[in-house]
Amino acid sequence: MTFPNDARVALNALLGERFSEKQADRDHHAGTEAHHRPAPPEAVAWPESTEEVAEIVRICRGNGVAIVAHGAGSSLEGNTSAVKGGLSVDLNRMNQILDVRPEDLDCTVQAGVNREELNTHLRDTGLFFPIDPGAHASLGGMAATRASGTNAVRYGTMRENVLCLTVVTPEGEIIRTARRARKSSAGYDLTHLFVGSEGTLGIITEVTLKLYGRPEAVRAAVCTFSDPASASRTAIEAIQVGIPLARVEYLDDGCIRAVNAYSHLEETEADTLFVEFHGSEAGVAEQVAFFEEIATGNGAAHFRWAEREEDRNRLWKARHSAYTATVNQRPGCRGWATDVCVPLSRLPECIDHAKGLMKSCGIPASIMGHVGDGNFHVVFSVDPTAPEELETVARINSAMVEQALSCDGTCTGEHGVGLGKRKYMEAEHGPALSLMRRIKSALDPENLMNPDKILPPMETPAQ
Repeated sequence: MTFPNDARVALNALLGERFSEKQADRDHHAGTEAHHRPAPPEAVAWPESTEEVAEIVRICRGNGVAIVAHGAGSSLEGNTSAVKGGLSVDLNRMNQILDVRPEDLDCTVQAGVNREELNTHLRDTGLFFPIDPGAHASLGGMAATRASGTNAVRYGTMRENVLCLTVVTPEGEIIRTARRARKSSAGYDLTHLFVGSEGTLGIITEVTLKLYGRPEAVRAAVCTFSDPASASRTAIEAIQVGIPLARVEYLDDGCIRAVNAYSHLEETEADTLFVEFHGSEAGVAEQVAFFEEIATGNGAAHFRWAEREEDRNRLWKARHSAYTATVNQRPGCRGWATDVCVPLSRLPECIDHAKGLMKSCGIPASIMGHVGDGNFHVVFSVDPTAPEELETVARINSAMVEQALSCDGTCTGEHGVGLGKRKYMEAEHGPALSLMRRIKSALDPENLMNPDKILPPMETPAQ
């Protein structure tokens, strides 16, 4: 693939040094966070405004150049791999917090702002943004992949927390998908068409988000169980009786073992729940007592509570390092991470099914999950030079997805589709996939926006 000279000249004139064809810059945007094969773009652009993004898109469209929006690069399913070459549009320099409106509990940011930057900025307002996928993700990327995280059981996912977007369409038009009102019945819901679209329908350049008041009291705890079913059953029962859990995370015994080795911790190597409660002092105390009663009834042991922020941070260190700890069990290996999400009542059997698949594979792996909303992950430490390992994990991944779909679940709760989950879209969506194709074709008829993502290739009819 050769980058068109007319596009090169126009982008150089527009961006100057913020346009690059250097190999190092291209490799940095190849989408190599996980096991997928690197696919670098032919060039990289760093816009600083929505207007520049629009002009970049118009230049690329006029020259038939594929466009891949790029944020922090923390996605795990090849979502930002440039499989058709073209231009990677890196939004990290669009990192301005444009407006915070405490009286309305919302804010507007450019797409390159990450969640930690936003919460640091909000610290003196008494507000915070709760969606926490673990990685240092950009808020534009989190919207594009419909991200979730440890607080989703209380505060929802990006789907529930995006009020409106500024988007550059495949034609280079700038649109605003909605106003800031908390509800509207005026027309099609364009905001949620673009949330989760992974850059295939346009480039998100600004995001307006809901904010929340910081809780008066926060308490966190760790407790262990003799088996995965007891841990997940505890989470489910707590939710069913109405305890407003802020976080409830599951790590299996293998994951705790990996974390202990990686972070020099001494957690009990057993199936473990990490929980957190937000509210008033009296409310949190009541929640804690009720949860402990439920957990004890399911055989929980080794309760450990934390109230001070530094103690809570130490407590959550195991959960936040779980992916890296699992991958680093073998030098030179890469992570293969997959996730599924199922109705709460089906979660224990799906985790048991996954554990059974993992036992016989001989590849280091861990299970971790946001069990409060039925979402769990399996991370493998794979040797990328060993085809037999990749084939084994691919079979396990497929079996996990098939089990999830049989439970009326989904092939991905929060990683997104990207390259890795495309082949399951037909089984999950059936005839609705055809409507998705028609939407893509209507908005991006030349298939230039993050091509070959989300939608599986059409089967060629037999001759």
